[in-house]
Amino acid sequence: VQLQASGGGLVQAGDSLTLSCVGSGRTFGSYAVGWFRQAPGKEREFLGSISSSGGWEYYADSVKGRFTISRDNAKNTVYLQMNSLKSDDTAIYYCAARGGSHFYTKWNTYTNWGQGTLVTVSS
Repeated sequence: VQLQASGGGLVQAGDSLTLSCVGSGRTFGSYAVGWFRQAPGKEREFLGSISSSGGWEYYADSVKGRFTISRDNAKNTVYLQMNSLKSDDTAIYYCAARGGSHFYTKWNTYTNWGQGTLVTVSS
């Protein structure tokens, strides 16, 4: 499956933003999807993951309560809704997919990656 992330941009602190991750192929609904981000000079950070059916979600403590992942398998799309954005949220955001029916937190277990979309939060 190939992934295309979009929706990034420049926003103000406190704003909300929704990122989209569109997958190609008829098997997208069989993949778990995770969202990650990487800020300049920092390691890749896990944000959250959603199971292939959308029945399970898991979030990193750093974004729990502010970020929400959802998916619409009929549209081959996974969303990352981000609220109350802070300057620390500035990063390139990536979606990734892997086989499996649960949620997964380790970036090196994901087999398919999108190209990333830049989110800049100004204070």
